[in-house]
Amino acid sequence: MKNWKIKTMNLQINSYGLKTVLFLISMAALGGCAKDKDTSALDTTEPTVNNYKMIATGQTALYNADGNEVSSLVSGDTCYGQDANYLKGATMSYKDNGDATVTDNNTGLMWQQVPSSNGYTWQQAVDYCNSLELGSYSDWRMPSCKELYSISNFATGWPYLNTTYFHLANGVTKDEQYWSSNYYVGITVEGGSKAAFGVNHVTGHIKAYAAESFGPAGGKKVRAVRGGDYGINDFVNNSNGTISDNSTGLMWAQSDGGEKMDWEHALAYAENSTLAGYSDWRLPNVKELQGIVDYSKSPSATDVSKVGPAINAMFSCTPITNEAGASDYGYYWTSTSAHFTTGQPYYYAWYVAFGMAVNGEGKDFHGAGAVRFDTKYEGGPLGEGGERYYNFVRLVRDAQ
Repeated sequence: MKNWKIKTMNLQINSYGLKTVLFLISMAALGGCAKDKDTSALDTTEPTVNNYKMIATGQTALYNADGNEVSSLVSGDTCYGQDANYLKGATMSYKDNGDATVTDNNTGLMWQQVPSSNGYTWQQAVDYCNSLELGSYSDWRMPSCKELYSISNFATGWPYLNTTYFHLANGVTKDEQYWSSNYYVGITVEGGSKAAFGVNHVTGHIKAYAAESFGPAGGKKVRAVRGGDYGINDFVNNSNGTISDNSTGLMWAQSDGGEKMDWEHALAYAENSTLAGYSDWRLPNVKELQGIVDYSKSPSATDVSKVGPAINAMFSCTPITNEAGASDYGYYWTSTSAHFTTGQPYYYAWYVAFGMAVNGEGKDFHGAGAVRFDTKYEGGPLGEGGERYYNFVRLVRDAQ
């Protein structure tokens, strides 16, 4: 059977004997399983996984630049071309297996339905998943960022998750932050060189969290998954300024055009583009754009071979100088709207940071590859942190 378990990192520990004992005790308290478990009665059937079927965001309402819902938008209207005008991707569909597991009918991945309410460091979360026995299966593992984001639901937000199928660990709070298997190669303010990405299923964000400490809110949550080979891109350079992803069936602009703009103009720019002779370009939704992030790259990477924007080297990103005066790369708009809290208008739109997702001082705070939102235009309602309402555009179209 193919082994989908994540290889754990080597722990560099002084006073090895004492700390090992303490670590094992702590893992037992957090739900770790016995070392010599009996797995003879467990099911070893692997799920059939569809790589890389793009899943819809779930957002079906249209919004104007002020965040108010509008009944309709047609080509040529201001803010036409947003997520709900196209409704791209397979409609989210799940099966409750009746054994505390949920199967994604599109991807084939099987998920842990009820996450532990415990908090974990990144390594503890890896070990928890690898030792989990649930639903007669023992081949559970930590999900990647792309896998975890595939179940995000942007229909309403707060939480950004279908809670009919996926339970929350502690309820609708900002602390519903779930670890992914993607360890960050850069250096963040909070985690230094020891940070890993996670998805917040209440606020909808992706961020690199401190991997080895609990922080003020305690440890992060974890939702185990089983299956493999979902979220792997297969890029082909078409030698005409476009790049096709044979896994998703999407075609992308190789460069970003070099111009920053607000959300309204980003939508119009995409709608009016005729790159490589195609007239059906659009602004990607948040799942599509997050789907081309390369989490092995960062402008703040400690390994020089990994320094650069968080995207495959086939693509080009316009260099910028960030708020700290450092060499960096920008944020990129998506067509998906967001709101800050339940009940507020959708003042904001999601972006993906292919450069460092900085704080107000220009320091790498959220990590390259983070997904955040910002106000749709200059002078719009403020969100969290420093404002970047002028961002780049990466065009997308359906290649098939």
